[in-house]
Amino acid sequence: MANAPFVIEPHFRLQEWVAEEKGYFKDEGLDYVFQELIQSSDGRHHDRGDKVGAFQSFERGREAAVSCACHWTVGVAASRGKGRLYSDAYSVAPAGVFVAADSPIRRPEDLAGVPISVGFQSGSHYATIQALEQYLPREQINLSFAEGMLFARLDNLLNGVSPASALFNGPYYLAEQLGFRKVVDTTFMIASMITGDPDPEDLRKFFRALRRAQRDIDLRPDRYNRYYRNEFPVRYHATMDPRGWGPGERLVFEPYTREVYDETFSWIAARGIFDPAAMGAGVYDDAVITTAG
Repeated sequence: MANAPFVIEPHFRLQEWVAEEKGYFKDEGLDYVFQELIQSSDGRHHDRGDKVGAFQSFERGREAAVSCACHWTVGVAASRGKGRLYSDAYSVAPAGVFVAADSPIRRPEDLAGVPISVGFQSGSHYATIQALEQYLPREQINLSFAEGMLFARLDNLLNGVSPASALFNGPYYLAEQLGFRKVVDTTFMIASMITGDPDPEDLRKFFRALRRAQRDIDLRPDRYNRYYRNEFPVRYHATMDPRGWGPGERLVFEPYTREVYDETFSWIAARGIFDPAAMGAGVYDDAVITTAG
């Protein structure tokens, strides 16, 4: 029996806000609840402390019918039976490692041994390794997990606590606006996790609505970047000017294939990011769900 209503929770991006404003979920006939957590919690529900990140949030369980995280973590969590990776679409988030404008760190090589604030077993963790392996031996990549999740990392960068921080989507643009320097690009893929047993037709309705929203954003991003304010705790609002920001995370309606899943799973295993026993079997057919066809 499918669960109703369908719980929608935005995830640091614009598409859900646009689809809600323009009535696309209603047009599809979706019975849903739109649930916002960033401002109601001042972003603190993401600040879980040292070595607690996206994977741990799946371990605890998520309420939304469709939630998102980097494709590395979603793949492992789905392999562990914490949900199923939606294989009919993925997204790509702008991301990078930032330092202060007056920092002596100017090239990726200058990050050797420097603590880089990332989220544990979250997109910034994997993406920073992936980007810096081109420049540094692995033992010189020094990741710091103590700062916690996205807004804690942003706070510590802006306040001079962290010498370098990995940011994506809105916080990425705010750092740029305030003059922080991107040392290396770490753009990465995000996957959707399906929680519970929603009706496949509800999933189709949800993603059709997001596809319409993506087209709107592609056509006129200037009309919708105001929604970044909904994705930030209120304490940032006086500082941020999203008029000059980019469109952020982009949904790609192409399959997340078996080959991509297997390569990603092997990449994680080779770097020892998880204990092998904690990764699950890594079988694509068991981990994914599709509504195509």
